[in-house]
Amino acid sequence: MNAINIITLGCSKNKVDSEQLAAQLEQNSFRVIHEATKPLPITLINTCGFINDAKAQSIETILECVEQKTNGQIKTLIVFGCLSERYKKDLQKEIPELDAVFGVNSFKEILFFLDAKLHEKALTFRKISSPSHYAYLKISEGCSHQCSFCAIPSIRGKQVSKPVELIREEATALAEQGVKELILVAQDLTHYGYDLYKKRKIYSLVEELLQVEKLAWIRLHYLYPNAFQMNILDLIKEHPRICSYLDIPIQHINDDILAAMKRKITADEIRRLLDAIRNKIPDIAIRTSLIVGFPGETKKKFYQLRDFLQECQLDRVGIFTYSHEENTPAYTLKDTITQKEKEERKEELMFLQQNISLQKNKQKVGKTFKVLIDAEENDNFIGRTEFDSPEVDNTVIIPQKQQHLSIGDFYNVTITNAECFDLFGKVK
Repeated sequence: MNAINIITLGCSKNKVDSEQLAAQLEQNSFRVIHEATKPLPITLINTCGFINDAKAQSIETILECVEQKTNGQIKTLIVFGCLSERYKKDLQKEIPELDAVFGVNSFKEILFFLDAKLHEKALTFRKISSPSHYAYLKISEGCSHQCSFCAIPSIRGKQVSKPVELIREEATALAEQGVKELILVAQDLTHYGYDLYKKRKIYSLVEELLQVEKLAWIRLHYLYPNAFQMNILDLIKEHPRICSYLDIPIQHINDDILAAMKRKITADEIRRLLDAIRNKIPDIAIRTSLIVGFPGETKKKFYQLRDFLQECQLDRVGIFTYSHEENTPAYTLKDTITQKEKEERKEELMFLQQNISLQKNKQKVGKTFKVLIDAEENDNFIGRTEFDSPEVDNTVIIPQKQQHLSIGDFYNVTITNAECFDLFGKVK
């Protein structure tokens, strides 16, 4: 049986693509391993080309595999995904060792290249690459927003939503595989369904997924603030199976920067939205992403962002330096802020958020939370509360000596100690 290694770089949406491709390959009698620890004869790299750091990581991974091919450890080397969608000709020219270069949405072409065929009846199948008790579910492809810093629309096109029935079928299949936590992802969940049904359908989609009884947690990622549907809060409040957690990418708080980013929202509207969410669900965890160093971000405008972070006390924050990307509207603006200054601004916000996170975590000491166990590491069990998404948020560390716990099961855990991004606890 031919063995294939799939290496996935970038976001959780890429992970979903790799898992679906892996399932198709296994339908064709290939043996597929995600992130194999040693080189395999056929290697596929699902690349990321979103920002400069991601592009650099993709190139580095490709070159490492080229070296393994030169040594005879890899026979066939294929790249696909966002980087190769943007730079296909460059990759073919500069790295001739690649056997094939495909872009996004290229399952049929990849399968054909490997003398395999597409199994239509297996389109909802997935070979999960994460721990088997949680999985991401991509509900739409592409994005119809035109944020000036973002290359996604030029890479993946406008939003194309999956039909509700297909998502329900995929969610049911994942639940039957043992998935307990379903994490909905898209460039923007709030606009789900508009291209298909002429109205936004995220509320009714979540209602539909609640009918999949084996799902214990449903988590929502990436809801744009400029079209946030407040009725989704009613669902979260009413149904404990929907995690009390929202990922709302804000990006900035200065009105000039927001306008230049084409975010279609003002600072006032962002603040009112956050207040309304917290008034409705006081204990909800709000995650956001911020960009520092966007063209025109003076020190004064940066300080506004810093003060906002201190004022709003958000639960989880990802901070990125602005990446000057060709084929984006912002590429015509002068990227006048040095990388050194961007990094310094990022570090300042990260230090501030670290202290906010520590204070919030200390408030959890003595309280008991439902915790999902993800892994066993260094004589500890590692888990998460509903307020934390895998790989990006806080963890709960439980000493192994207490008792044996099962990966993928839920336990009531009392928090005994707290650090900036870790909670420590014992099973009640």
